Amino acid sequence: MTATNPASSNRSASSLAARAVGPAAQSSPTDALRRSRRMVQRPAQFWVGLAIILFILVVAVFAEQLAPHDYTKQTLTMAMRPPAWMEGGDWSYPLGTDRLGRDLLSRLMVGARVSTAVGVFSVLLGGAIGIVLGMTAGYFGGWADRIITRLMDIQLSFPPVFLAIAIIAALGQSLTNLIVVLGLVSWVQYARVTRGQTLSLRGQEFVLAAQAIGVGTGRLLLRHLLPSVLPPLAVIATVNMSAMILNEAALSFLGLGVQPPTPAWGSMVAEGRAVMSVAWWNAVFPGAAIALFVIGGNLMGDGLTRRRR
Repeated sequence: MTATNPASSNRSASSLAARAVGPAAQSSPTDALRRSRRMVQRPAQFWVGLAIILFILVVAVFAEQLAPHDYTKQTLTMAMRPPAWMEGGDWSYPLGTDRLGRDLLSRLMVGARVSTAVGVFSVLLGGAIGIVLGMTAGYFGGWADRIITRLMDIQLSFPPVFLAIAIIAALGQSLTNLIVVLGLVSWVQYARVTRGQTLSLRGQEFVLAAQAIGVGTGRLLLRHLLPSVLPPLAVIATVNMSAMILNEAALSFLGLGVQPPTPAWGSMVAEGRAVMSVAWWNAVFPGAAIALFVIGGNLMGDGLTRRRR
């Protein structure tokens, strides 16, 4: 019988433990420096997109403090005032007023809060659902994979906006329901990417080593697989946030989004459409705000996939 060397066993266990940590979880000052350098090396379009998104988020958070007027105050004698630089305009209302005499700039600022909240929280909800289901399908396989894959195929057969309309009609109209609905119609993108990444990682050496030394399934998924799955999902999230803003605008335009008197960019476009021929600014400025947010999100998403040359 061959005697086992305790020192050799300890070294083997240490080696397994080191490999079980996985490439995503191992970190050092050098690794942190490399990550910082990669972040700085992002192309200019990433920083432009980030600046746009941060500017809109700051305006949304401090909307009530920054707004020059009460966004609900109606002054019918000031209705349909043009922007300040046009004839008949007033610098007290820089972007003009709507058909009820409400300040358009103030409503745009408060509307940013609603639209960005819908975009951010629906992405977080959809991403959380997609990551959980995608990792479950990719790691466990078998019947769980088959059921989740069929659910993805079924949802992909329905246009997202039509599915959102049907769910809102059943749940009712509110900001919370709007966020939930948009999260439910967007989880498939995250689930498909997460499933593919998990399938490719579950046979890696660090995963097998973690299983060999008895790392629990929950810890393995959260500490070792999840960090490796997140980078491509971050790119999807930045682009998908813009899509959620557009979906919110479309639903608000159809009257299925946030209800008056709370302003949202989509509902403001719908209200401005009725007076487009005499007060174009009521529809153009909210539309421009939507376009600016979408451009910022797309620039960020594209910048995350490229490096500065």
